[in-house]
Amino acid sequence: VHDSKQFDYVLSREPVDLVVVDLNLGREDGLAIVRNLATKSDVPIIVISGDRLDEAEKVVALELGATDFIPKPFGMREFLARIRVALRERISSPRTREQRSFRFGAWKLSVKQRRLICAERGEVKLTACEFNLLIAFLENPRNVLSRERLLLASRVRGEEVYDRSIDVLIMRLRRKLEADAANPRLVKTSRGAGYFFNADVDVSYGGTLAA
Repeated sequence: VHDSKQFDYVLSREPVDLVVVDLNLGREDGLAIVRNLATKSDVPIIVISGDRLDEAEKVVALELGATDFIPKPFGMREFLARIRVALRERISSPRTREQRSFRFGAWKLSVKQRRLICAERGEVKLTACEFNLLIAFLENPRNVLSRERLLLASRVRGEEVYDRSIDVLIMRLRRKLEADAANPRLVKTSRGAGYFFNADVDVSYGGTLAA
């Protein structure tokens, strides 16, 4: 984008995973853009600087909310590596994980609201263990998860989850997600290995589910 007005327009309408601000481009104050963005979003901000960014300005950029800064000139491999690091740190932060929403088929799940909604059936209530189990599947679509891993993932503080109880949880989750729980299409069994979630899953950050 070319200016802060256009950037605000994009930010309000599209999910943004990372922002790169070049302080030497455009007529606007790049540091002001960093400050304004940091007050309204937790998206990572990488500042690209030229000769005019001295040590004091670097400190100001970081204090205003920049995640990283890269002085010119720089190589593309370094640039991409820093982007990967910033994205990895964002994904792993507790605050970001709490802001996630998952979409699969006609379903959407909000971690923050702890709500599961189907476009065709409306809201479906989940117990704490069922919610944790579904999150484990959505974080690892099409990957086989062992019974032991699912037991750990579904555990709720203060409650014991036993080996056979994972089968009960799987059955309950299938009844809530599947059109035919006896012939599941989403939560599949990998015999002798565990279970896997058989769907494409999209992840977004921020926003809430409508009632």
